[in-house]
Amino acid sequence: MFTLIKGAEVYAPEYLGIKDVLLSFDKIAWVSDSIHGLSLENLEVVDAYGKILIPGLIDQHVHIIGGGGEGGFDTRTKEIEIESLLVAGITTVVGILGTDGITRNLEELYAKAKDLEIKGITSYIYTGSYGVPPITFTGRVDRDLVLIDKVIGIGEIAISDHRSSHPTEEELIRIASQARVGGLLSGKAGIVHLHMGEHDSGLDMIMHIVKNTAIPSSQFVPTHINRSSRLLTQGIDFCRIGGRIDLTSGFVEDDNSDCLPSWKALDICLASDVDIDNISMSSDSNGSMPVFDEYGNTVFIEVASCQALFEDLKRMIEECNIPIDTALKIVTINPARILKIDNRKGAIRTGWDADCILLDENFDICAVFAKGKNVLRDDK
Repeated sequence: MFTLIKGAEVYAPEYLGIKDVLLSFDKIAWVSDSIHGLSLENLEVVDAYGKILIPGLIDQHVHIIGGGGEGGFDTRTKEIEIESLLVAGITTVVGILGTDGITRNLEELYAKAKDLEIKGITSYIYTGSYGVPPITFTGRVDRDLVLIDKVIGIGEIAISDHRSSHPTEEELIRIASQARVGGLLSGKAGIVHLHMGEHDSGLDMIMHIVKNTAIPSSQFVPTHINRSSRLLTQGIDFCRIGGRIDLTSGFVEDDNSDCLPSWKALDICLASDVDIDNISMSSDSNGSMPVFDEYGNTVFIEVASCQALFEDLKRMIEECNIPIDTALKIVTINPARILKIDNRKGAIRTGWDADCILLDENFDICAVFAKGKNVLRDDK
């Protein structure tokens, strides 16, 4: 019911110094230099001296019921387990359909999101999938946003990809308009979460829509933006007109592709004077990562891991010397702003949800608190 975290070095994500933090039920009740003299029943005191306390991570792109299948039925990936999210420090997740909107469906996605919520973390979902016209619960994107509690936006709609449905500009305008109105009526983000493929067209259509319609750039959130150097350059230009971009963790440089690891992509963005507040990072966890030959045939398939989110965050800090408070933003308060939940998620502040991670001196996770409960600790 009550947890007092004593003496942690707190990044909220901004640096607060050494603080005591009191969790009361599912909220952060108090952040202070020193909290003592409490006479509360069911109070657990956590000795956090020499440790670091950060907000719980927000992953806005997870295939919670699995994804893929680009190599046939036997390559369908499995649904995620709650333990995989917790060991990665993820306390808020957005479930998503990908390529397969045929053998997987929104009802199954919703049920899995409810399952994760019951087991202790916060969950949302996107309506739709890769294809256009989008699959929905109610027949319309705006109705889904207004009437389905967990629907927070639409995605991942695929563009610039040989697997996409190759939507026209008019179709994307219509989808974005419905998402915007549905978001306004429901008080939700109503974002259009875009899967970006490898085709040279990249963000051209989105840039044209933003420049020639009344739809604001913030309505679109293109992900996998570090898929190539050219796409990252387009993403930087998109940020300069007010857009926001999402990096994907787990990408590895090799001789067969032009993809950039997230930490290198972030370094390039910061060197280009991109506002850090316009950058987020997600894992694409439990989705397939197919590699295709020059003819579009599947060569092999890997499966993305949600643990890459924290691993890439750690590499940004330890290997690229990006300040902790800067790097933390892209997996905490920035996705919270994108998802319009930044009034209670993404930061360690009094009155906000009690989602936080305790790290040891090596920046490794030793405890995770979700909704105030110590759901993962190193003494288990």
